[in-house]
Amino acid sequence: MTETFSRSARLMGIESATVILVVGGVYAAALTLGLAKLATPQTPIGNPYFTAMEVLILMLAPTMVSLMAAVHAWAPQDRKALSLAALSFVAMLAAVTCSVHFLIVTLSGQPGFTEPAVANAFLAFRWPSVVYALDILGWDIFFALAMLFAAPVFVGGGIHRAIRSGMIVSGVLALAGLLGVALNDMAIRNIGIAGYLGVFLIVDCLLLVLFLRQPVAAGTGK
Repeated sequence: MTETFSRSARLMGIESATVILVVGGVYAAALTLGLAKLATPQTPIGNPYFTAMEVLILMLAPTMVSLMAAVHAWAPQDRKALSLAALSFVAMLAAVTCSVHFLIVTLSGQPGFTEPAVANAFLAFRWPSVVYALDILGWDIFFALAMLFAAPVFVGGGIHRAIRSGMIVSGVLALAGLLGVALNDMAIRNIGIAGYLGVFLIVDCLLLVLFLRQPVAAGTGK
């Protein structure tokens, strides 16, 4: 742990991890229900699940930035370059995915964007489309890089080893989701979903435990 890990950074980490756990759990439930309703794996998830998932992502992504900021504050001094890179990639993920889902929520029902040709090319969550490609950039690349850079920050055994291993698995699975693009089969991209949703929520739980256990440095105040 860094000698400058403050009470405010610890509290931010605890609160962020808790919000991610709750929002991510609700998102996982909506995704599971939405997928269960699909006639084929290629069919987009319909409402009300789709809209709920859009709103939940707009809540989730900024909270992931604050969580990684807490990790950066916690990181040992000789690992802060790695945690800063991880924080930067999570911020890039949040910027891309929030832009994507805000556009979908606000424009998908507007005149000019409901024409099938325009909707399918730009706003439909169906491959290939602009928003789908950008979302893959965010989650399968930026998220994966964030996890792989953050993993070496956690040195040693016990919970540190568990977090490190979870981040590596999460990042590798997210990268593997790119096979869906290479093979033009979005069903394969579910590999990536397992990484940035399933495994990441486990990592988030472990980070919550770590921050709850973590004392703050003397003299850091709030």
